[in-house]
Amino acid sequence: MTSSLVVVSLGYGNLENGFPAVTAELRKTDNTSHLQVIGSLPAAPELNQLYRRWRVLYEALSQSLAKPLRLEIIQDNVIQVSEVEFQDLCQQFKTLINRWLNSEQFRPIDQQLRRELNPTDEIQVIIETNDSQLRRLPWHLWNFIEEDYSKAEIALSAAENQRVSLKSQTPRGKVRILAILGNSTGIDIEADCRTLTTLPDVELVFLVEPQRRELNEYLWDKKGWDILFFAGHSQTEGETGRIYLNKTDSLTIADLKNSLRAAISRGLQLAIFNSCDGLGLARQLEDLHLNQLIVMREPVSDLVAQEFLKYFLGAFAYGEPFYLAVREARERLQGLETQCFCASWLPVICQNLTTVPPTWRDLRQPSPSISLWRQFLTVCLLSLAVTGLLVGIRQLGLLQVLELQAFDQLMRMRPAEPPDQRILVIKVTEEDIQAQGEEQRKSSLPDQTLEQLLKQLEPLQPRVIGLDIYRDFPVGKEYPNLATSLKRIGNFIGICKVREDKKNPDIPPPPEIPNNRIGFSDIVIDPDGVVRGQLLGMAIPQSSTCQTDKSLSLQVALHYLEKENINAEVTNEGNLKIGSVIFPNLEANTGGYHQLDASGFQVMLNYRAGEQQTSIDQVTLTQALTGEIEPNLVRDRVILIGTAAASITDHHLTPYSAGQWPIEKLPGVVIQGHMVSQILSAVLDQRTLLWVLPKSGEIFWIASWSLVGGILAWRLRSKPLVLGVATFTAIGILSGLCFVLLLRGGWIPLVPSVFVLVTTSGTVALVPLCGIKN
Repeated sequence: MTSSLVVVSLGYGNLENGFPAVTAELRKTDNTSHLQVIGSLPAAPELNQLYRRWRVLYEALSQSLAKPLRLEIIQDNVIQVSEVEFQDLCQQFKTLINRWLNSEQFRPIDQQLRRELNPTDEIQVIIETNDSQLRRLPWHLWNFIEEDYSKAEIALSAAENQRVSLKSQTPRGKVRILAILGNSTGIDIEADCRTLTTLPDVELVFLVEPQRRELNEYLWDKKGWDILFFAGHSQTEGETGRIYLNKTDSLTIADLKNSLRAAISRGLQLAIFNSCDGLGLARQLEDLHLNQLIVMREPVSDLVAQEFLKYFLGAFAYGEPFYLAVREARERLQGLETQCFCASWLPVICQNLTTVPPTWRDLRQPSPSISLWRQFLTVCLLSLAVTGLLVGIRQLGLLQVLELQAFDQLMRMRPAEPPDQRILVIKVTEEDIQAQGEEQRKSSLPDQTLEQLLKQLEPLQPRVIGLDIYRDFPVGKEYPNLATSLKRIGNFIGICKVREDKKNPDIPPPPEIPNNRIGFSDIVIDPDGVVRGQLLGMAIPQSSTCQTDKSLSLQVALHYLEKENINAEVTNEGNLKIGSVIFPNLEANTGGYHQLDASGFQVMLNYRAGEQQTSIDQVTLTQALTGEIEPNLVRDRVILIGTAAASITDHHLTPYSAGQWPIEKLPGVVIQGHMVSQILSAVLDQRTLLWVLPKSGEIFWIASWSLVGGILAWRLRSKPLVLGVATFTAIGILSGLCFVLLLRGGWIPLVPSVFVLVTTSGTVALVPLCGIKN
């Protein structure tokens, strides 16, 4: 619900001559509107005449009904008047006020306000004037207030307003009320006492018919007061209000000026004079710049004063906004108007325009420890709620694309690593294929070329040779030496392919190579087409022609490590262990992955950082065949042979592809080189594998950053620019931590953490918290 403030400044003029310069200023608390409209009001001397007649009849009727008034002096000459005549006068008052406020000169203001305001808005309408005649008028009879805007309430304000500088004070956690029970001759103020004693969270001090000195001392109390309450007899003499403290003493506000000024500087925010004819008191208190007060504009009966206090405090102390609480209490008095005429006309607010009406919670001023604890608890609860929401969204996989993109970006930011000196890739380029002529088969090498290549490589003593090219056909009869070599060379590894579906049938291995030197070439490709994982092994269907449970990269690495006397085994937890290094299996929900097909032995692929085409040493087939490669590039190394030609569909996206333009795919044989390198580097060099936090750890990490965002907004919510800078700084720190941890192999949730940090920060900044003012 929007809260709006309308200030109608009547400027100079009077009812006799009119008001030539009336301005209306509208402000909305959500800052969606701020405007000023200028108009005027015609002369209306009949309003003043009507008020005087109404006041005489009102007092006469009140006395004739024998209702005790909280007025010290009552005229003895009672005028006889009928209730019908008085009711007719009241109707005339309503008609005349609305005719005046609907005049052509004032209509632009009325119409503009109606265009800007909604009937459901909470509206404070303040009449700014020092004219005592205008302050006596029943402004609430204006149809704008009474009929059209049910959450609007009228108030009066002096033309000059000033904010009082408050002295430092210790929050108390309770509303301090100084209740003055003055001269009560002929009236009953016990009901007021009962209403005050039922209020929640109050520190209540009663002064019963005090002496002036006693009241003065209490007003100077260094603890300060939140509410000053008076019940008893009072009246206005000219424009000066007077209260009767006891049966012998009375005083004006001027008599308490110094002590009241001290009380206001120590936090006094509201005065309630539940007594007669209080506009004179209000005018003097406005000169002291009290935030707001409630008075009765006319003599008031005991019953009306008691019921108003009960209705108002019953609403205000239990959460109703100040102005709405006054309106509700005032309107409820209409039920008494068969006994107490115009009861709903009497209560009126006087407002200091430099201040905002407090809520009961504002007045309570919770003690620092309680307030801070409650605020922090609220921040924690909001952080947990946002974390729970984001974790649920993440679990559904809605953040997977963003998380994988963020992972790729961090991978690309890593500093370059030197090429792995244990691996050499011999790539078959488009030029190599063209040089082979018609004998070149798709995705394979002709027998003659392979035989020549092996003759070149064997004398250089490579430790392992892996052929990443399908040879699902026997060696031709004209090349018996090649067939013998494939059977004889114990460090030569061939490949096959496990069937994926009907469109991608399995591909058998070379017939000449025994099964213990065969690895499957299948790789895991993410839904976005990027290769981020490494498949080490899997269960093979019996119907498949590819009957090896190890991948090419694992077979090559294990044959390489045999010379180091390092073997592989499966742990009790089902993870692959090579030497002392455990390769933990990916699960269906690992890191940013959700509902991943985690069948087989899969791990994240920790690519060697740097330019992907040069991070693995490479030579062309032609260079290898012509002996252009240096022996030390082959001796005791892993040699991987595969195609790199664009015409062969064995190229894949990697985390590094998006960092290049045009986007560059990596040949499958080079990716195999990274996979072999990952295994060898982890086992022999202790190069870290990629790892993730357990689910509970990830939730804790995300919740921690949610709390960071909440705390930043909690402490900086009054400084939006500083909060924005702090939030961006926190995101920078978060990103930096995730990057540093990735350098050590940790894939830590970045995107969910940024989301919760920003969301919680925004929520805490916008949602009212216990004890926090916007």
